[in-house]
Amino acid sequence: MKRRPIPLGRQKQRQRGSMAVEFAIIFPLFFYVFYAIVTYSLIFVAQQSLTLAAEEGARAALRYQTGASTVAQSLALRSTAACQTAQNLTNWLSSLAQCTATPAACTYNASLSCIQVTLNYAYSTNPLVPTLPLLSLALPSALQANAMVQLDPNNVL
Repeated sequence: MKRRPIPLGRQKQRQRGSMAVEFAIIFPLFFYVFYAIVTYSLIFVAQQSLTLAAEEGARAALRYQTGASTVAQSLALRSTAACQTAQNLTNWLSSLAQCTATPAACTYNASLSCIQVTLNYAYSTNPLVPTLPLLSLALPSALQANAMVQLDPNNVL
């Protein structure tokens, strides 16, 4: 017995709504991938911003600070200036980036003084965008940037 072909009108009726079902199945996957791209892009921008702020903070430590009578006071004032500059550059992160600038002897030459500027941003507690389930497993818990500047102790004051 020969099978009769299904008329064209009936074929369209049988497939009616199949594209909507396929879209409903595929859309969450595409949305998840798009959201992951946006999230990682913002993390990359935040990391670059922290790195730039740490570098500019270290450069600010090179500027002469008035009001110091000892090398230790001068290093402390320069450290404060470094953190102020770094905090000003990361203000778009709602001042959640914590800055520490610590004067110490340089590891490669103990006769020089170094100031290390470190910026920390706790991304897990302050995400830039809400995280989706399972995506939080691949996100960093914290972002960190470091920069160091060396100072000649003879020229600090």
